[in-house]
Amino acid sequence: MTCHELYLFILNSLNLAIMVMVGVAFLTLMERKLLGYIQIRKGPNKVSLLGILQPFCDVIKLFSKEQIFPSISNYYPYYISPIFSLFLILSSWLMIPYFTNLCSFNLSILFFLCCTSMGVYSIMIAGWSSNSKYSLLGGLRSVAQTISYEVSMAIILMCFFFLIEDYNFLMFYNNQNYIWFIFITFPLSMVWFIICLAETNRTPFDFAEGESELVSGFNVEYSSGSFALIFMAEYASILFMSMLFSVMFLGGNLFSLMFFIMLTLISFLFIWVRGTLPRLRYDKLMSMAWKSFLPVSLNCLLFYLSLKVFFSVIII
Repeated sequence: MTCHELYLFILNSLNLAIMVMVGVAFLTLMERKLLGYIQIRKGPNKVSLLGILQPFCDVIKLFSKEQIFPSISNYYPYYISPIFSLFLILSSWLMIPYFTNLCSFNLSILFFLCCTSMGVYSIMIAGWSSNSKYSLLGGLRSVAQTISYEVSMAIILMCFFFLIEDYNFLMFYNNQNYIWFIFITFPLSMVWFIICLAETNRTPFDFAEGESELVSGFNVEYSSGSFALIFMAEYASILFMSMLFSVMFLGGNLFSLMFFIMLTLISFLFIWVRGTLPRLRYDKLMSMAWKSFLPVSLNCLLFYLSLKVFFSVIII
């Protein structure tokens, strides 16, 4: 890689990070507006026209507040874990299958699994380093939930590995020229969406932030800028999972306007679920992960593997 290519890569990566942060800002505005209409009230509507500048006012408020560090916390892990969480999700955005090859990942599926697995550590360290029993309990529950659903997520990705015969997300676009995968793998798409809800700690799986028994979960001791970083990482992961759903099941053509309309609709579904469904019991969540989703994903894996073997034998 020449110096010119390196500078161009850094510039494009920074541009991508800024655009993701702007998308996160307006995703929060869309969530507050939609939740307002679902609950028959108005959302933010005072700042500028229809409250469009409300997210930027929230950012200014959060980052201008005084940063408070608990005196008995482990300072460096406590300070670094929100930064690490946001860095991980922004790193995941680099593997978007651009045709311009911003960052060409031939093993992007494996890179995605690595990033999601590393995200567990930021939650665990944030809950432990705060030195609070509430944050530790919230962190433990969130880690157990994330690890449980990552098993089914990895198996579903293995199903698609047998279908597209590659580890590159770009191959999803090449294999959906004639028919979208959502039509031939509809049960898997529903399971994947529910797993995305659990992985991003969204309702009805937001047990890391169960206010009734955990105060606020693993981020209870965080305030101002640190809380804003955790907040941005959560919503960036929602946008990323919506983008990934569009790539895997809805064509994956990033040069099409329909792709971004579908991405917005999937993000809308995340918010719609939050506004309508109540929180599950924790034992129901874990039971669904191990007794429902794991058998379904394993059966789908065996089905697609046998289908691939069957067609390869016919062709030979």
